[in-house]
This record gives sequence, C-alpha cells and structure tokens, in this order.
Amino acid sequence: MDALLANVLSPIVLAFVLGVIASLIRSDLEFPEALYSALSIYLLFAIGLKGGVALSNTAPIEFVAPALATFFLGLLTPLIAYLILRYVGSFDGINAAAIAAHYGSVSAVTFIAAQTFSQTKGYITEGFLPALVAILEVPAIILALMLARIGTSLVGSWKEALHEVITGRSIVLLLGGLLIGLIAGEKGIEPISPFFIHGFQGALTLFLLEMGLVAAKRLRTLKSVGPFLIAFGIFVPILHGALGIWLGLQVGLSVGGAAILGTLASSASYIAAPAAVRIGLPEANPTFYLTSALGITFPFNLTLGIPIYFAFSAWLGG
Repeated sequence: MDALLANVLSPIVLAFVLGVIASLIRSDLEFPEALYSALSIYLLFAIGLKGGVALSNTAPIEFVAPALATFFLGLLTPLIAYLILRYVGSFDGINAAAIAAHYGSVSAVTFIAAQTFSQTKGYITEGFLPALVAILEVPAIILALMLARIGTSLVGSWKEALHEVITGRSIVLLLGGLLIGLIAGEKGIEPISPFFIHGFQGALTLFLLEMGLVAAKRLRTLKSVGPFLIAFGIFVPILHGALGIWLGLQVGLSVGGAAILGTLASSASYIAAPAAVRIGLPEANPTFYLTSALGITFPFNLTLGIPIYFAFSAWLGG
C-alpha cells in the first residue's frame, strides 16, 4: 500500500492527473505539437544513451538470455491478446489483430515511469533494460499483421507497415542512442550528461502532463468500446505483466529488472503500433485500439499497475 501511495503521489503521476483534469474541465491548456515532438525525441534518445552506456559495461553473456526472453514475449503476448479478443470478445480478425499489435508492442513512457519508480524505491536494476524496449517493439506488430492476413485479403501493405516501425522515430532514437552510448561509454557522455541525465525527470514530468491531456480525450469514448474491452485493457496487461516477471526471473534478472520487464510486457504501444496499424490494417477501427491502449491501459499501468508488478516480482523472487 505504501508503494502504491508513493507512486500515485509522485510528480510524474500527479502531472498526468493534472492533464486529465485540465482536459475534463475543458481548460485551454495545450501543448504545441513542436514541444510534444521535442520532448518525445529527448526522452527516447536519453533512454537509449543511458542504456548504451550501461551495455558498454555489461558482459555479452549477461544480455543474451534476457534478450531472447524479451523476443519470445514479443511473440507470445500479441498471440494471447489476439486469441482472447477473437474467441472470448468475438472481435473480427482484423480488429483483434490491430488491438493485439498494441498489446504485444511496448509503451516507452510506461517503461520510463517504471524505471523512475524502481529508483525511488531503491531497486537495483540491470543497465541494459532500455535495449529490451527496442527488442520488444517490433515482433508483436509483425506477428499481428500476419495474423490479420490469415484467411483475409487486405489492402494495406505489411511491407510498408514494417518499414514504418523499423524506421520510426522511437526505434531510430532508441537504437541510435544505444549505439552512441555504447561507443562513447561512461566517460564519453560526461560532457552531455547534465542535459540528458539530470534534466530527464523534469522533461518526463512535462511529457506526462501532455499525456494526461491526450488520454482524457480517449476516456470520453469508453462507452463506445464496451465493457469487454475495458476489462481487457486492465486484466490482460496484468496477465502479460505476470508472464514477463516470471520469465525475467527465470533468465536471471533482478527483482527490479524482472518487474520492469513485466511492465514492458503489460504496456500497450500508442506510438509505433498505431502508425504501423494505420498502414498495415487500414480497415481496423482506431476507436478500439487507441481507446484501449491510451484511455484504459496506460492510466491503469501508470497509477496502479507498476506498483502491482513490483510487489509481485518481490513476492515471486523473494
């Protein structure tokens, strides 16, 4: 309960809540598109840099098993989501695959929030975790596009969608920052660390304020997605999170590292996946996949999910 309260009262969560409230009361508060883009670029690149520096100090053998486990999660979680949506929720194949792509891929902001929580609570985590974000981003989207094409004839090009994901800014910034951090090492990034390391929390708080404004707009469409999708947006992330934590502990991650991997598995993408689905599955209904990912799962994970995953990891790994 203390961890839950500490998370809810943290500045980044409170900033998110402020954004939600501002939108609900119809305040004229809004972020310029240029500022939103600049903040997202900064955060993704900073994550990559820090991960690259940590990876430069990590023996390759320590990274192989977690990387393989993460890739496996990237295939397992969209399959689970697809089967639940298709055969329990009675969604058609295209919309089930579109939603599954979001729940197999990853939310970088949720990952950042989980890292912040782990630091606040004193957990020691592996430095290469940002590399796992990049690994988890792509497989789910590819698998979901393939699932949608089983027995259907679609207009959207899966090749274009794949290109959109691989060349999208989240992957380019994460992998590019990772490579730069890996090459430069800890001493190499010291001159830029005041900007990319010390300014990180402030930029994240502003970004979460903007995400609150965006998420609140999706909350207004909850009636249109129905009770099943609302329940799906809460309980499937918990299932995916538990699988990620168990698998993380099996491959030797620390309690905190396994909790963050579980958080990654539980999160739903709202940057890379929507872009890919828009191209690859143009027939899919955006109300379903955007509202569930951004209006239901993201707020749940940010406020309640992250403390739950850390508590479960501590219990399972204790």
